[in-house]
Amino acid sequence: MQVTSPIPRHKARIEIIPLIDIMFFLLASFMMVSLSQVHMKGMKVNLPTGVSGETQSKRDYISVSVDVDGNPYFDKTKMTYEELTTTLQRVHDTSPDAKVFVRGDRDTVHGNIIRVLDILRSVGYYKIAFEIKSEALKGVPGAQ
Repeated sequence: MQVTSPIPRHKARIEIIPLIDIMFFLLASFMMVSLSQVHMKGMKVNLPTGVSGETQSKRDYISVSVDVDGNPYFDKTKMTYEELTTTLQRVHDTSPDAKVFVRGDRDTVHGNIIRVLDILRSVGYYKIAFEIKSEALKGVPGAQ
């Protein structure tokens, strides 16, 4: 004698709609995380603000910073002005068309920025951009 079950027997199947939802969630999550991981090459300085600044692409660039005490930095490495000159000369020999961004603290002496500018010009860089805080982004938290 064969007893049949009162529960109907269905074939197993894979639901694709929840799978698509999970994949879109993961995609959006990874995109948000990757966008928030912007690598800053320069030192953290208190940048002055300006109205006429424009946003520039920062791919393959050199960052030279001057802190409030007048100490120069290449990317995040503190060095003397003589070491900065030799480092910039070496970098210019390998990539003469690299973009140069100068980050000067708002409270540093003007002469320190001019000294860095003279060093950059003496090694051959003539297209130099100064980083500032934009007035348009003043109310946005975490904006530079």
